[in-house]
Amino acid sequence: MPVDGSRWRFERADGTLIAGQVELATGMWARFMGLMGRAALPEGHALYIRPCNSIHMFFMRFPIDAVFVDGDGKILRLYPSLRPWRLTRIVRKAKACIELPAGTAASASLQVGDSVRLLN
Repeated sequence: MPVDGSRWRFERADGTLIAGQVELATGMWARFMGLMGRAALPEGHALYIRPCNSIHMFFMRFPIDAVFVDGDGKILRLYPSLRPWRLTRIVRKAKACIELPAGTAASASLQVGDSVRLLN
């Protein structure tokens, strides 16, 4: 699912790597499907969904960390260990959601207000 075969990574603004393998979900079908149908999201991987201001966990098999960011990469809201069959509220001003393996946000010490970026 990476666009044009490129390899994307997700990191803090200070350059600390959070996920070295990032898939992009920017089309309507890819955004709708997200991680549904997968058995897991491996450590070091992420799904970047844009545009996105809320997500659902219907038909998911595993928990994830959901990180909502604005257009500048500022974290607006974190949902740590979001379990299957849950959904998030609409996050005002969010432009994207980064889905990470559960526990990644805590281990990377991500907090609301931090700046992150997606790089190719």
